[in-house]
Amino acid sequence: MINRARWRWSANVATRFAVPGLLLALSLVFGLWWRWGLIATLPLLAVALWDFVQPEHTLRRNYPLLARVRWMMEDLRPYARAYVVEGDLEGRPFNHDERALVYARAKGELDSHPFGTELDVYSDEYEWLSHSIVPNESAPLEWRVSVGGPQCAKPYSAALLNISAMSFGSLSANAIMALNKGAAAGGFYHDTGEGGLSRYHREYGGDLVWEIGSGYFGCRDDEGRFDPARFADTAQLEQVRMVEIKLSQGAKPGHGGVLPGSKVSAEIAAARGVLQGKDCISPAAHATFSTPIGLLEWAARLRVLSGGKPVGIKLCVGQPHEIFAIMKAMRETGIRLDYIVVDGAEGGTGAAPVELSNRVGTPLREGLMLMRDALVGCSLKGDVRLAAAGKVHSGAGMAMNFGLGADWCNAARAFMFSLGCIQSMRCHDDTCPTGIATQDLTRQRGLVVSDKAERVARFQRQTLHGLREMVVAMGLENPWQITPPHIHERLDSARATSIDQIHRFLADGALLNDPDATQYAHHWRAARADSFAKVG
Repeated sequence: MINRARWRWSANVATRFAVPGLLLALSLVFGLWWRWGLIATLPLLAVALWDFVQPEHTLRRNYPLLARVRWMMEDLRPYARAYVVEGDLEGRPFNHDERALVYARAKGELDSHPFGTELDVYSDEYEWLSHSIVPNESAPLEWRVSVGGPQCAKPYSAALLNISAMSFGSLSANAIMALNKGAAAGGFYHDTGEGGLSRYHREYGGDLVWEIGSGYFGCRDDEGRFDPARFADTAQLEQVRMVEIKLSQGAKPGHGGVLPGSKVSAEIAAARGVLQGKDCISPAAHATFSTPIGLLEWAARLRVLSGGKPVGIKLCVGQPHEIFAIMKAMRETGIRLDYIVVDGAEGGTGAAPVELSNRVGTPLREGLMLMRDALVGCSLKGDVRLAAAGKVHSGAGMAMNFGLGADWCNAARAFMFSLGCIQSMRCHDDTCPTGIATQDLTRQRGLVVSDKAERVARFQRQTLHGLREMVVAMGLENPWQITPPHIHERLDSARATSIDQIHRFLADGALLNDPDATQYAHHWRAARADSFAKVG
């Protein structure tokens, strides 16, 4: 028995070392090349010996050197899927055709498609917009939307597609500069993200929306509390056109964050107003308010401190009664937000807990419809503009959002694609190969600001051209005339109907006049202006 066990152990060892041993043997056979063979194989043999004795990884102990091939295949798997395995319509978060459309428009290449749609028009995922027998070719070439309600002294004329919130620190300096230079050239705005307003945002003078998150970066005191004086100094800059209070974001709603001190460089510390090398914490909730009325009072204060510029909120829709609580607070106090940005659960971020990304937050379409109904039902839609963000990348997607109540759209990842992002899914580990989502200077140098800025502006312009073509085909004068009856969805392969036959859309004042007759009756009763807590 002992001899047999020893024989099995010897056989297993021989098997595990078969590959490195064979390489060594072959190197000795090849005559004059044996020295080169030794140089090539001895390091591999050394690695195999180390794998055999190290205590941490079972596969490496049992299969020296060979187990490392598995790791290599794991690393290469996303690239192999994207470039070899996946079909044109299968990739996630954005499939190949969606990325290709952005690339083509950013480069100024042909964005037409031959031979008909590749979509299954009888699939229950298919949706379409109704066109007109009489297209309106005289529709304006461009539209803009005025943002700023009756309490705003300095309203802003916004483009219909803008750069959504992405912070310096999450994105590289070169990426921030290219985005802002593109925004300046195209006449649209660039949202700073909650990471503060850095010098790179100001380099080319593009319009900025300054996002204020729970960390109050760029407007905080040494204890991390909101500092009105610091806020006013920045908010009154000519380049800052609007202020946005971030309540939550689609990719990780209700979640704070920590930027480890090792990543807080001197430049990031300066932009955020924190100490270099110290952990940078974004709490899950704001400290300046805790009630709907408190939120509105703070927004009104920011409007005054900014010199009368529009102030709004951005959020991913969660519990409906909290949305109605904000509406009730606006009605009771008379204080109006200037705008609301709805971020869908399909939105992106540099890094987020997978459970939150996959299972928390309302998708854009449902969130947009609820917010539209809340504003219209409370007769507030005339004062408060509504924007949509979440996987926006095409004119058709924008048209759908307008039909559900949006006044304009924001996009983040689509603009990253215009910079050259290849969806390598390396945003979180500082190894982005395109120099966009990294602070590695050697990777950033590949991103040439002047070239990529042109692509940013061109993508935005061509996408708005695509939106105009949709409006023209529908026989309309502007995208705000798109309504739910224009949008059709399949119920199954045999039935389809317009979205207003699937979802009920409220008429103006419905929540004020007869809330019990609406589908939101129990949420409305549960909402109160002085608390986000549910009544009853």
